[in-house]
Amino acid sequence: MVRNLKITLAYDGSDFYGWQVQPERATIQGTLAAAIERVTGSKALPQGSGRTDAGVHAMAQVASCQIDADAGIPTKNLARALNHVLPPAIRVLSVEEVTPEFHARKSARAKTYRYRIYRGEICPPFLARYVHHHLYPLDEEAMQDAAAAIAGEHDFTSFAAVDPERGREEEESSNVRTIYSSEWTRAGEEFVYTVRGSGFLHYMVRNLVGTFLLVGKSTLDRAGMKRILEARDRSTAGPTAPACGLSLVSVEY
Repeated sequence: MVRNLKITLAYDGSDFYGWQVQPERATIQGTLAAAIERVTGSKALPQGSGRTDAGVHAMAQVASCQIDADAGIPTKNLARALNHVLPPAIRVLSVEEVTPEFHARKSARAKTYRYRIYRGEICPPFLARYVHHHLYPLDEEAMQDAAAAIAGEHDFTSFAAVDPERGREEEESSNVRTIYSSEWTRAGEEFVYTVRGSGFLHYMVRNLVGTFLLVGKSTLDRAGMKRILEARDRSTAGPTAPACGLSLVSVEY
């Protein structure tokens, strides 16, 4: 018998090589797995709602894993116990016992990501790990307008990087995703992109942001964004924006 756990966690991804476990490299998944084994005695590889890239942060990532039913520690005490052994850059926000059918990735219905660009001349050092500093002129109104062009159901191949860790089943799956909302907003010195969708491809949000920056530099317009979508060709889109500005905000079930 096993217990199926839903673990919600936040992390600063600056010093990790992303979510996915890798030999001899610090990753979120590997660090969490080691903490679970130390606390419960169960060897379990937690499955995340998605694989955040190296340097990307999370405010509420969700992972699921199964532990032995006779693991002594009660579920209500697991969050405190895990935080006691995890590094400060990773915090477990909650642990719930869920039905056997629950899977952090397969059960997810929507995710929200946020990308922060700091527009001031001098980026405060305590923000530098969490924003992309871009002090040069940008047509923010044009970027706001272009963001709306990707709302709806589209094939996002033009904004997807080749993922060497993608399984055969994933490779054969569609690159069609539904974007429920896509918008840029001003928040003081920050220009922030928030996108909510049914799912996201490898590097998709960062590639979208890199392309929106071309719009801000007046080398692309909203019509150009639509042409890139229709091209289904990664070479037609903009560069990948730096990882530091991106955070997974929430996962919906």
